[in-house]
Amino acid sequence: MSTPLIKCKNVSFEYDGNVVLENINFEICEGDYLCIAGSNGSGKSTLIKGLLKLKKPFKGEIAFSDGLSLRDISYLAQKTDAQKDFPASVWEAVSCGALNKKGFNFFFSKTDKQNIENALKRLDVFDLKSKCFRELSGGQQQRVLIARAICSLKKLLILDELSSGLDPNALNNSYSLLKKLNKENGITIVAVSHDVKNCAKAADKILHLANKQLFFGNAQEYLKSDIGKSWTENANV
Repeated sequence: MSTPLIKCKNVSFEYDGNVVLENINFEICEGDYLCIAGSNGSGKSTLIKGLLKLKKPFKGEIAFSDGLSLRDISYLAQKTDAQKDFPASVWEAVSCGALNKKGFNFFFSKTDKQNIENALKRLDVFDLKSKCFRELSGGQQQRVLIARAICSLKKLLILDELSSGLDPNALNNSYSLLKKLNKENGITIVAVSHDVKNCAKAADKILHLANKQLFFGNAQEYLKSDIGKSWTENANV
């Protein structure tokens, strides 16, 4: 059985006395590919803030395993306009991820450089390493940002709204890459998305939120459930 990295027990969040997410119970295990699904305003981003210890629940507990700390988690937020216009080469952008886990040591060792190269190759952007990041397509930029996140990764990768700003083809490629990273490289992934239909096809587990927990369990069971059928049949939800 996989080792639980994070357990959420009866977790609730509020803003200014208003409950925005109530009675959430689930766990993230080592090797999981979990999709946190739901529409805008369903509590997805609030839950991620809780997992990253940026917001404390007013009820319940978010418990990390003894071997997990915040330094073991790599977080890829929604791509901003500033990121899109980042005036650096692909190699420089990805190398920033390697710096995140080096502390105050700003010099790359031979191993560090090899890890950067491996991340570029793994995300199929090695041939773009000398290109300027802002000149890349949206899909290519997404691959580079995932490569950067992997360079700082130890145990868990969290991605917020992967579908933001991507065309359907680039989005499908990103989901396929994440599935490959999860299955072939054993990377534990939590992907936040309102694109339930495609995310559910790639993930192993689904947590569906609507300011409360509508579903948590196996992705195939989700796709067969009433809530899963309702949401995946409507690609615009």
